[in-house]
Amino acid sequence: MSHFCPVYPEPRKKRTSMWKFFFNARRSWLDRLYERSYHMQMGEIHLPGVDLYMVNDPAMVKLVLQDNSTDFPKSPLLGNALRPLLGDSVFTTNGSTWQRQREMMEPAFAQARLKVAFPVMKQATEDMLKRLDRLPAGTQQNIEVDMTFVTADIIFRTIFSQALKGEDAHRIFKAFSRFQASAPKLMLPAMFGMRWLVWPWDVWRSRNAASEIRGLLEARIRPRYEAHMRDGKGEGESGSTDILAAFMSARDPKTSQPFSFNELVDQVAMLFLAGHETSASALTWACYLLAKVPDVQERVHAEVTAQLQGRSLMQPDLKPMTLTWNVFREALRLFPPVGFIVREAAQKCPMRDKLVPKGASILVSPWLIQRHRLWWHEPDAFNPDRYDEESTRESLRQAYLPFGAGPRVCIGAAFAMQEAMVILSSLVARYRLEVVPGHVPQPVGRLTIRSANGVSLKLYRRPLV
Repeated sequence: MSHFCPVYPEPRKKRTSMWKFFFNARRSWLDRLYERSYHMQMGEIHLPGVDLYMVNDPAMVKLVLQDNSTDFPKSPLLGNALRPLLGDSVFTTNGSTWQRQREMMEPAFAQARLKVAFPVMKQATEDMLKRLDRLPAGTQQNIEVDMTFVTADIIFRTIFSQALKGEDAHRIFKAFSRFQASAPKLMLPAMFGMRWLVWPWDVWRSRNAASEIRGLLEARIRPRYEAHMRDGKGEGESGSTDILAAFMSARDPKTSQPFSFNELVDQVAMLFLAGHETSASALTWACYLLAKVPDVQERVHAEVTAQLQGRSLMQPDLKPMTLTWNVFREALRLFPPVGFIVREAAQKCPMRDKLVPKGASILVSPWLIQRHRLWWHEPDAFNPDRYDEESTRESLRQAYLPFGAGPRVCIGAAFAMQEAMVILSSLVARYRLEVVPGHVPQPVGRLTIRSANGVSLKLYRRPLV
């Protein structure tokens, strides 16, 4: 049986020139890949500004991300591009600074425990459904915007105990789209040893977009931070203890010092952006895949309705819905939100048959590994049933890392999976999703994998069961 293969940039037959590499990658790093990228175990590219080593070998990936992770800190290439938005947050720092931040943040995530977060996810999802209910049947809708809104609303409520207003959500979506488009244009000149080629317009655009998002967050943080510093109070609405309150109460385990205001903004910005952008990306592609394969969508609908039997969704309902889980797992495989993980070699080291020099950039690509021709059967096909097959177990074990791996694995992975289940199951229970004739989403790889032309779907309300 053949399965639907969603469109993705056609790999080039062979390597292009350095200048073609530069101009193609300015739009999307997916445009730079060639056929051998999906077969090789390890490759290398030497640019004027950096030596790049692409690692697809599972043993080497484990070495870089898990076993010897301290020898491969985060690369400044990505960190410098993200710093205007995320500052010196746990996402961009290394070494003792990262360790201190991680230890201070861990207790705060008690507020993101799955049982605590479930009512927030459910309420934000119900609010999304009410917005969609107001649309005429068959309205053409960019589902990417809706997924960004609902995931931003969920993490906003989890951090601040407040719902995100529609106007703010749309501002964030537009601002982050501008920030994403600018990021490769800032990173590539450094890779080519030509920082002078960065246009002032791209720098301004990136900083302006980052400032707009951080300004929205600072407006919520400052009054509560000042209240906390003044009299120890700084809880959310109705005295709730949310993630912001927990962050303000966090103390350095060695010095007992709290986060400063700027540090607090950095960590909240990281959590807010990482907590919604990656989920929104994966959910958007999951909706598109379900719309393109109606028989799978109908099976998901049947699974959800059989589980709920006409009642409201509860947390214990999620685990038995295995097909719905598998649809999202397959969306994460085909369109991992973060397509490249970049590390730096802290010292000279052997890897396979190569000697990687100190300072070289090590690229681990979930996009390539999860579509690798050696590890996956029908690697470009959408087949959620593969997760019920014994042959897939080994692929999952060594070639599936949508949330990264090792000490820096995504701290919110379980949160994101539950969130996706709540949203997908609720959406498919209420609506039938259909593709818009002639519309084909065009995946682009920037900070996350999004569609260059949006993801337009038609939504039809299902009869009440």
